[in-house]
Amino acid sequence: MAGKALEGVRVLEYASFVSGPYCSKLLADLGAEVIKIEKPEAGDEARKRGPFPGDIPHPEKSGLFLYLNTNKLGITLNPEISTGKKIFLELVKWADILIEDKPPGGMEELGFAYESLKEINPRLITTSITPFGEFGPYRDYKGYHLNVVHASGSGYLLPTSTNLEREPLKAGGHFDDCSCGLSAAIATLGALYWRGATGSGQHIDCSKQDMIMDLDKVMLTIYPNMGAVSSRVPISSVMGMSNLPCTDGYIMFAYMMKSHLMGLFDAMGNPEYLEKFRDDDYRDEHIQEFQQYVAEWAKDGTREELYNEAQKRGVPTGIVRSTEEVLNWEQPKAREFFVEVNHPEAGRLECPTAAYRLSETPVAIEHPAPLLGEHNEEVYCERLGYTRQDLVKMKAAGVI
Repeated sequence: MAGKALEGVRVLEYASFVSGPYCSKLLADLGAEVIKIEKPEAGDEARKRGPFPGDIPHPEKSGLFLYLNTNKLGITLNPEISTGKKIFLELVKWADILIEDKPPGGMEELGFAYESLKEINPRLITTSITPFGEFGPYRDYKGYHLNVVHASGSGYLLPTSTNLEREPLKAGGHFDDCSCGLSAAIATLGALYWRGATGSGQHIDCSKQDMIMDLDKVMLTIYPNMGAVSSRVPISSVMGMSNLPCTDGYIMFAYMMKSHLMGLFDAMGNPEYLEKFRDDDYRDEHIQEFQQYVAEWAKDGTREELYNEAQKRGVPTGIVRSTEEVLNWEQPKAREFFVEVNHPEAGRLECPTAAYRLSETPVAIEHPAPLLGEHNEEVYCERLGYTRQDLVKMKAAGVI
């Protein structure tokens, strides 16, 4: 069997919830060996967040935690006390990459400033993920998903509703937190490549605000370059239509180019009442009337019929699918996007794999997310040389 793209790369994860764990998950999926540090007893914050089977909270059955932490070894450790600090520094010597999400100054307070860690491991790459970065007037402000999204302007731009009188909303779920993890992983891989050329590690300062703004940079640059303020647009706009009812669900069309519109007119049979809408100015001024015609045409078709007719004419089209439909759809099945993972507490799970396929270094989920402290003995005894008696004492002292 072929090796993995990041085989031999060692990652220490000192982060919780979404962005940091997602960053290291991407590296683990590519073959890096990841040791995840969790708080003794409490564990990662994601263990407290659902979804849970039957809506019954359980620290080993959080769907969020189980997804974010596949392919990782899990240990418990409290680096805030002396023995825990000593062990943490031993792990830093072992690691190629440290991913952490403590508030700015938090690592320094623990004695883990990057410059100090670099003295014991000059090749170390440290990726720090914070709400507003390591410098700037907002450096020390706390930020959670909701307020960091709005600090980036993303919530104001997001077309979450056809009612523009509604308050700005963030994207659903943990989309932006995962996006931050993705950006941090890309930066980390860049630093790893640079280290391969120079032999030296470096510190990566990741601001969640900056990373989310980076996703919206096209809209953000309109103001400094054109003097115009981008604002939310309704879901139904001059660029397309979403969630159009049809006989068996919903469908969406986009018409960002003239050819898209001509294709849509053709799919609709080129009725005479559409002729006036070929003029861009007229269509823009009477967009609601035009969209009503499209909606009236779509309502009597099935999703597949409408999709095929529009697609073969070059019209960007999408069937609106539920999560159940996506799971049972032949396309992700053919790509084996969901694979079965057996977890000792949560049982059999259908877990998403990577969003890409590497021909020579395939990605695979080789083991499920760890139980809390599952790999304490393997890491502390087999790798760091502690005895089982040491583990008992350290557990009693709150170290692990």
